[in-house]
Amino acid sequence: LEEDQSSDSDSLRLSESTASSSDSECSRQSFNSDSSSKPSSPVSASPPKIITFDEMMAATRNLTNLTLAHEIAVNADFCMKHVDFPQNSLVGTVKTIVHKAFWDCLESQLNKDPPEYEHAIKLFEEIKETLLSFLAPGANRIQNQICEVLDTDLIRQQAEHNAVDIHGLANYIINTMGKLCAPIRDNDIKQLKATDNIIELLRKIFHVLDLMKMDMVNYLFENIRPYLQRNLVDYERIKFQEILEETPSALDHTTEWIKESIEDELSSSDESSSSAGANSSSKPNLSPTLVLNNGYLKLLQWDYHKGIPETLITDEVRLQELREKLNQLKIIACVCLITNNTVGAAIVNVPDFADQLKKISFPLLEGMSKKTFDLKEALNAISVQICSKVNKSLSERGFPTLDKEMQNNLLGQIGSVVEKNNPVSSLIDKRIQLFMRSLLALPSGRKCAAAVPGGLSVIQPEMEQLGSQYANIVNFNKQVYGPFYASILRKLLFSDAPKGNAETEAAAN
Repeated sequence: LEEDQSSDSDSLRLSESTASSSDSECSRQSFNSDSSSKPSSPVSASPPKIITFDEMMAATRNLTNLTLAHEIAVNADFCMKHVDFPQNSLVGTVKTIVHKAFWDCLESQLNKDPPEYEHAIKLFEEIKETLLSFLAPGANRIQNQICEVLDTDLIRQQAEHNAVDIHGLANYIINTMGKLCAPIRDNDIKQLKATDNIIELLRKIFHVLDLMKMDMVNYLFENIRPYLQRNLVDYERIKFQEILEETPSALDHTTEWIKESIEDELSSSDESSSSAGANSSSKPNLSPTLVLNNGYLKLLQWDYHKGIPETLITDEVRLQELREKLNQLKIIACVCLITNNTVGAAIVNVPDFADQLKKISFPLLEGMSKKTFDLKEALNAISVQICSKVNKSLSERGFPTLDKEMQNNLLGQIGSVVEKNNPVSSLIDKRIQLFMRSLLALPSGRKCAAAVPGGLSVIQPEMEQLGSQYANIVNFNKQVYGPFYASILRKLLFSDAPKGNAETEAAAN
């Protein structure tokens, strides 16, 4: 990362006027200016070239570094974790068989008379390299000591005379690990000291060394996070520029995404013009910011199986999680609206009914994005529990419970939410889109939240939280990739506009 930061960032630094997310409206003048006057423009006109294997690998490394740096900076909980595959899984079974075969082979070699130490010597060599990797620069004394004690040439000479003290070497390794490990591994070190079987001891040593490697990586993550957070915008932009230089097609999906957004806005403008009786032959003037914001809104209903714009790869997982949570909230809002309209009089005095409805619904709507999830079945279960909850509340207050016809009506209406063009679902979806659109229209950094439209009050706290996360993702993405979007929008929106007209539009804007 330090090597990456030392690259010439000045040559790639771009105009912040289009990158800054605090600008609520991009300047049309910047979109119409001649790209030849911008030597550092992120998207320059260049002939297609053949991509070599080395260039492709360089682009892959840059994408990996970009993704990792982004995740470290924006996700405070990001860390390396030890993964144990289930024993009944194919990977877990293969791993168990291979490891058992290796350690059984080592045990048989050490039990021979005289013992064979070649495999054990290779293990000590690997342990030595791992221990040395944990040392900070300048730790010369302990480095020399490790190299002397775990000198493989010396151990090999001792093996020729059957004079290898394996237990002594293992004890030295454990004591050294105890000096280098994090406090969280102290208990693991104690367990190593209590192990007598040398084969089991070596196996556990490697396991604890793996844990120590993860501790070291996570420690580095914690230390580099503040630096990345301060420099992430420039770092990501530079990295993506390097990817673009290696892979000229690295903006193809992004361009298509923006094209789709433009087509949506043109279609919407045509409908508005037709309904207002305007001259449909006149070409509407589209705001670049409006087009871009519409593109971001499309991501909330995006089919992530078909791929995502390249400029949003680093946030793909977060956007998918937002989409899933938003779909859950939409279903809950639909269910609440239907319930209020159907049995509203019966639940007027039910305390915290909305909270009870959410407690019922959230667990049953977990995993909505999975192909195996049956939304119809989940809605049926939710409606049954709602009927039970309402009837119980009515009985406790001495009122008659819901009759069979009303219950069937409620079950049917809630179950129909999954149907295409369902009026309740369409209404809630439009209001959620309206709320998210209003968030994107707010200047970056503004603390006050947008007003939540009617019908969404039951999910207002969750909507505000999700909206804040979504706005943060969008605003940061604009800061990093604004110049790239500017170049694409300039070509798509203003390539045919006369210069005089463009200047007039810019002044009006």
